[in-house]
Amino acid sequence: MINELLRSSFLNVSARLTANHAGQILLNKTVALAQYLQGIGGAGEAESSGEKKVLEKLKATTDAGRPLCIFDGGANKGQWLRATHPCLKDRQFTIHCFEPGGSTYQVLCENARGLANVKLNHCGLGRVSEQRELYYDTAASGLASLTKRRVTHLGFEMKFSETVRIVTVDEYCGENGIDAIDLLKLDVEGHEMDVLRGCARMFANAAIRMVTFEFSGCDIDTRTFFQDFFYFFQERNMCIARITPRGYLYEIETYREILEQFRTTNFLCYRR
Repeated sequence: MINELLRSSFLNVSARLTANHAGQILLNKTVALAQYLQGIGGAGEAESSGEKKVLEKLKATTDAGRPLCIFDGGANKGQWLRATHPCLKDRQFTIHCFEPGGSTYQVLCENARGLANVKLNHCGLGRVSEQRELYYDTAASGLASLTKRRVTHLGFEMKFSETVRIVTVDEYCGENGIDAIDLLKLDVEGHEMDVLRGCARMFANAAIRMVTFEFSGCDIDTRTFFQDFFYFFQERNMCIARITPRGYLYEIETYREILEQFRTTNFLCYRR
């Protein structure tokens, strides 16, 4: 009873103190800091997003004598590739990179020069194999998406486009004799669920061990919710965890609406 009274008193006092513009600004900054420490809104760069810890977990949970198969869906200019490639120097591996944009693929090829065990693919991943329009604001943009996003509030427009080739993970694996994927990394600007739907056969065979994906403002434009991801992986008996900046994996055991945070956040899904 006493604790409840103290709590109620604290909330009432806090509400009065923050019932002004300065108080609301302070709350905004406090929330932003707390969310950053949770891994929400600070997952833009591979160097600082905690994603390297994913590779450490991958290596620690797989047979050291078996070559690793990794897919980099949405390789862009090779940022994730170059940041994580050195982490695998003590293992046999192959990284399959997928980038559909013409200018971006050229930059990827340059940045991947000299890196061993990398296969570059000038195509994107999706729900079905087809030709699609890729929209972007500038050449080799890191924001290119298969959806023409409404981003005028961010100060730019997706005013350019090009026709690109999209393939499914199932089709690619069938054509290349790939029986299992150890890590499927996805950063495809709002179309992560499409890629996952294109892995039906591989998931049915439990042939994908880990998945990392980015959830962000792009999902507003594609009308995708975190709920879609949560139940997708739950139905496939896979855990889902948020990756913090230092690589701590916070497992999300139940779905709640507060998880719908459309700020760049990385998640890891894995089999128990």
